[in-house]
Amino acid sequence: MSSLAKAKALAINRLRARKPLDESMIDRFLERHEVPIVEGVKCTFLFRGDADEVWVRHRIVGQPQQVPMRRVSGTSLWFVVIELPAGSRVEYQLELRRGEHYEQGNDPLNPHVANSPVGSSSVCQATGYVVPDWITPEEDVRPGEIIDLAVASAALRRETTCRVYLPARFRTTHSYPLLIVHDGDDYLNYAAMKTVLDNLIHRMDMAETVVAFINPGDRNREYANSVQHARFVKAELLPRLESELPLIAKPSGRALMGASFGGVAALSTAYRHPDVFGSLILQSGSFVFTDIGNDHGGGEVFDPVVRFMNRYRAEPRRVADQLFISCGIYEPLIVPNRSMIPVFEGTGMRVQYVEARDGHSWEDWRDRLRDALSWVFPGPQKYYYE
Repeated sequence: MSSLAKAKALAINRLRARKPLDESMIDRFLERHEVPIVEGVKCTFLFRGDADEVWVRHRIVGQPQQVPMRRVSGTSLWFVVIELPAGSRVEYQLELRRGEHYEQGNDPLNPHVANSPVGSSSVCQATGYVVPDWITPEEDVRPGEIIDLAVASAALRRETTCRVYLPARFRTTHSYPLLIVHDGDDYLNYAAMKTVLDNLIHRMDMAETVVAFINPGDRNREYANSVQHARFVKAELLPRLESELPLIAKPSGRALMGASFGGVAALSTAYRHPDVFGSLILQSGSFVFTDIGNDHGGGEVFDPVVRFMNRYRAEPRRVADQLFISCGIYEPLIVPNRSMIPVFEGTGMRVQYVEARDGHSWEDWRDRLRDALSWVFPGPQKYYYE
């Protein structure tokens, strides 16, 4: 291999070109490189160990989601090169076959892991992806406070616990906008949302805001276009919050937020009470619909969602003043979300739509929080003259 060819070759190919190749050379190779190895748009995934077959498993829609690895001849090292456009963030796992035994898990060579309520996955941060600097605690930022608020719900027939975020320097003589967040504990635990609020308010990117983090009981029932859930939010939770906290008690000061099924919950609640909430933040909403027939492919849990979305698409109407909508390009919900943008805009609502090279994940939704929160409730840093 010429010097120029060596310079252009991927690291894995430079390693494979070395003869003879032994395990000590692979030791040194792995010490020098982070895994996956990112070289431009090409990402080299590696596995080292005994196996009969190894695959990279990801969930990029439209791409083969089980990608076989190749063994570097005569060694314990496996590899595959996958092209990922700049800015991509992809969650994945490795699947191994040993004889008749299959196992799947995170990449042992990669320290980057994303967590969610259903487990964890390894993360490939492609070229150009940058972890936002506003998701980690900063020394000079005065933190807000979270207090628990129990709300007995006749609509839901259960006791609910709401976690209420009060910004630093909270004072009863001031009036605050209110944001109600579905899947609240998940936003706190997997999207670092308290830290994000602290940092964005400190930087004056968003207004000082009171945030109510609510959680479902039976999520599939309460968040799938539920009359009872909408009644709880509008007739039980909201009056309780506005009676106990100094809030801007008008639509322009109220927002609903949710991701996935939580996005459906936010939209369907506002649909039933269109004059209550001025803003919605909808992240990767499960806006599944059919143009003909009832075969939507999502299983019976999606039946009430599809009925709601089909009804909404047949007779769209204004449910708030403005919507912030985001979705990952690599998730199956990208087509339904894109399809809903002109429908929403056609009702006269102001719509801000953002896509990212990411999937259906809490870190994707975390990375969009600054754009969403500063757009819905902008701080002094975001003010500008028109």
